[in-house]
Amino acid sequence: MTDGITITRVFDAPRNVVWAAWTAPEQFSVWFGTAAVDVPLATIVMDVRVGGAWSAVMHLPDGQRIDWTGEYIEVQTPQRLAFTMTDDPANPAREPVTVDLAEVDGGTRMTMTQRGGNLTDEQYRQAEAGWNGFFDEMAGLLAA
Repeated sequence: MTDGITITRVFDAPRNVVWAAWTAPEQFSVWFGTAAVDVPLATIVMDVRVGGAWSAVMHLPDGQRIDWTGEYIEVQTPQRLAFTMTDDPANPAREPVTVDLAEVDGGTRMTMTQRGGNLTDEQYRQAEAGWNGFFDEMAGLLAA
């Protein structure tokens, strides 16, 4: 069984701009979920500090909704953001996610890890595909 996923992307944007994509609700609502999924700005809460909560609601094309929630566990502006997440708020199990941002020639290298062992191999494959779609949207947002 896999213990999670790691995705690395290089964005053509300064590190503080990539940081804002992760921590500013008006930007997060654009890329989290891809263009096919609506994440209304009014549903996003981001108290970006250690112990602060975050939440967002995704409205899927088929009419379903996903309620995401979690807590920030590490905030080192603008290089590291660590938080927990779940799409089942009633379940105490949370997946830890860490985002490391490093300045590189021409932009920012982002390394995102999600390791919690709470998901099956198939669920991690689905999560990886989902995150990659999200990060494609983020690249478009950052290029704009």
